[in-house]
Amino acid sequence: MLKRFLTVSLCLLALTLSGSAQMKKAAMKKAPAGPAPDKALMQKIWDGWSTLDPANVAKYYATGPHTFFDIAPLKYGSWDEYEKGIKGVLAGYKSAKCSVNDDADIHSHGDLVWATATIKEEMTAKTGKVEMGNFRWTVIWENVDGKWLITHEHVSEPIQ
Repeated sequence: MLKRFLTVSLCLLALTLSGSAQMKKAAMKKAPAGPAPDKALMQKIWDGWSTLDPANVAKYYATGPHTFFDIAPLKYGSWDEYEKGIKGVLAGYKSAKCSVNDDADIHSHGDLVWATATIKEEMTAKTGKVEMGNFRWTVIWENVDGKWLITHEHVSEPIQ
């Protein structure tokens, strides 16, 4: 009987310690510094991209190994790769204007927010050629150390 009592007591102690560790881990996660991402933030990000300088949007993206898909060349494995690669693509343009259309759809789930939208773009190449159209944008933000940062993004354009 004493052996059974000790076994049950040890199991209860292990469960209590495990639950306490999980609660501490959850409590250590920082609350976001501001409200969850919304359409206004989505537009701020595209206003930054419209400057044709990735440094103007770097603050919105998480560092480290994250996947970002873009129209060209295709895929980047981190913000550093994305910033470096997209500079070459944007170097061919002298101006850009990108606007989030009215179809933006935003979903929150705890420390994650994902959104979709189509983006109206008008870009002028250095050759003078004006490109106009719409492309698709899917974006995932994560609460990273109290900030909402993009940890995944997919930009694509319809085949014409």
